[in-house]
Amino acid sequence: MSLATVGIAPLAEAGEPAPVLLTVEEAARCLRVGRTTCYALIRAGELESLTIGGLRRVPADAPAAYLARRRAEQRAA
Repeated sequence: MSLATVGIAPLAEAGEPAPVLLTVEEAARCLRVGRTTCYALIRAGELESLTIGGLRRVPADAPAAYLARRRAEQRAA
């Protein structure tokens, strides 16, 4: 699953590389969920994140990885 598939590409300005880290709000937009739901996914360990200083950031590939796991779970059920 590519980053563009989950909506990462529009976050970069024209001519700029795609971001490596997303804010929680950007990750929530990629997943089409609310900010609170995104924080709940992070707290539950379902969505990878890291803290840099006092800032919570989500690796740009984490939303796609989360979706891939969820799809695999759905298929197995």
